[in-house]
Formats: sequence, structure tokens, C-alpha cells
Amino acid sequence: MRIGSWARAADRVDDLIPPAQELGNEVLVDDHWMVRAAGPVFALLSLLFIPWIAFIALKLPSRELSRHYDLAWAGFDVMVLIALASTAYFALRRSRYLTTAATAAGTMLIVDAWFDVLTSPYRDRLVALIFAFAIELPLAAVCWWLSQQTQAIAEKRIAAIERITARRAEREASAGPTGAD
Repeated sequence: MRIGSWARAADRVDDLIPPAQELGNEVLVDDHWMVRAAGPVFALLSLLFIPWIAFIALKLPSRELSRHYDLAWAGFDVMVLIALASTAYFALRRSRYLTTAATAAGTMLIVDAWFDVLTSPYRDRLVALIFAFAIELPLAAVCWWLSQQTQAIAEKRIAAIERITARRAEREASAGPTGAD
């Protein structure tokens, strides 16, 4: 199957589902071909992931030693640091990018808590659980709240711009044509 066939198939699937009735879509729907293809492609990838999860659950050993376990965790923690620092920066700037940074940070904190608890030795499991429930998961909830709040503000901004634009168009229409004959 060539790319053109894939694109047509993605278009057919995308056409079945209309854009969300959200304020931003009333102003401007993102119809870029990559955005239109992303829904069908990610839906297919999600379906393909189900047998992969079953395979992993059945075939991976319960215990595995890794040469770079320390580097893997340190690297992941650096990524969490970057996500938290980005969230701080965008929150301080009151930036619309706070939604993305906070969502990434919240997700990474949940992943961190999950793997901290499940990969910790039995003797350290209680500490991992305390950290997860006292720090990582509540902080993830705050991050996701920030993301929702920032998105809500963005939608209010769009509504305000839409009202201003409508009023301006009404004033211009009621003023009549301008120009000399």
C-alpha cells in the first residue's frame, strides 16, 4: 500500500468523526493533513499496542539485571527535572505553553511513581509508596489541574477575541461604506 492509499484511508476515517464542538474550533479548525492523519494513525497504533502488551506481560522475565539501570533512572529524572522546570517557567510567564509542559510533567511524575514502586527492593518499597502518595502523585494532580486551568483560560481568550471581532464587524457594518465617490 502506497502513502497515497494510506492518506486516503486516513481521510475516510477522519471524515467519519467531525471536529470537536469546542470554542477554538469555532474560530479555526486545524485541517493540516498531519493533524487529520494523526487520529486514525494513533487509533491503529493503540489497537496494535494491545497484543504487544500481552506479549510483554507473558514473555518478559519477572526479574532482569540491567547494566545501565543507574543511568536509565538518572536520565529519566533529568527529563522529569526538565518537565518541572518548563512548567515553572511557563507558569511564571503565564504562557499558553503551560498546558503542554504541565501535562508532560504530570504524566512523567505518574510514570516515575509507578516504576519507583514496582522496581524498588522489598525493603525500600514503603519509602517508594510514601514518596508516590505524598509527593509524586499529588504533584502530578497539580500539574494536570494547571493544564486544565490553562486550557480553560485559552478558551476564554478565544471567546473574548471572538466577541471583540464580532462587535468590530457590527460597528463597521453600521457605519456604512467609507470612501469618497
